[in-house]
Amino acid sequence: MEKRPLADTGLDLSILSFGASSIGAEFRQIDVPEALRCVNVALDRGMNYIDTAAYYGRGMSEVMLGQVLPGIPRDSYVLSTKLGRYAPQHFDFSARRVAESIDISLERMRLDHLDIVFCHDIEFVKLDQIVDETLPALRKEVEKGKVRFIGVSGYPMKMLREMLSRTDLDVILSYNHYTLQNDMLLSLVEPCREKNVGLINAAPFSARLLTGAPLPEWHKSTPEVREVAAKAVKYCEEHGSDIAKLALQYSVAHPDLTSCVTGSANPERVAQWCDWIDEPMDEQLVAGVKEILKPIHNWAYPEGLPENDDPRE
Repeated sequence: MEKRPLADTGLDLSILSFGASSIGAEFRQIDVPEALRCVNVALDRGMNYIDTAAYYGRGMSEVMLGQVLPGIPRDSYVLSTKLGRYAPQHFDFSARRVAESIDISLERMRLDHLDIVFCHDIEFVKLDQIVDETLPALRKEVEKGKVRFIGVSGYPMKMLREMLSRTDLDVILSYNHYTLQNDMLLSLVEPCREKNVGLINAAPFSARLLTGAPLPEWHKSTPEVREVAAKAVKYCEEHGSDIAKLALQYSVAHPDLTSCVTGSANPERVAQWCDWIDEPMDEQLVAGVKEILKPIHNWAYPEGLPENDDPRE
């Protein structure tokens, strides 16, 4: 699988990477052996980057990875995890918790170091703490050799821009902001390049909005967004294609975004995604879908503290 450099970290990431939230039963009940097999399928098909978090499955995702990763050469993959969010309403970005969280993640996954650690969903807290306490604590873990690179992850573009301007980061992970429906993430390409910060995209399907699957109850899209997206789904079906395939191909294709993270607890689905990105993207179909999606282009929902977000940006 094609790889791209992550700024000047020395890491080269596969353009499609494995998000391990699903194998932590974050979205549904899972078949454990089947979910574990997803990791092997992803690595066997050329994905060399795995992303997880202490939050996913409230630790289960990391524990699941700990059943697979020790048997795989450590230099054959790149691993990131996240800290600071531990339950839907439980956030702790204190320096003490940083050190504890890293040690717990290492123990769960049975590893001796983490390639990347992100501060997770920081839009829900005061950013001053992230700048003044959390990131300096993470740098100390880098000095200890437990972590190689550090960054932030979250949804609001305003928050990501502010963090980029206020502090030194190695990498940013954004989700739902480079898809067929939303290309806001492109506004970070030049600022990240100027500061030599790696940029990773996640969630090409926009939480199933850009698939034919029913939306989960927690999906924040408005009736208009759902109606327009359904038209795009139908348009692809009428042209003998699957909007999910097009969405994945589109999100993976941008050369300035190092990798695109998505995950599943179904190994056949993971293999299918790899097959899809080996096929050429139908540019004419992309143009037709984007025309349909124009009324909801760059629609975004509010997330986190109001001071950290402006959905219009």
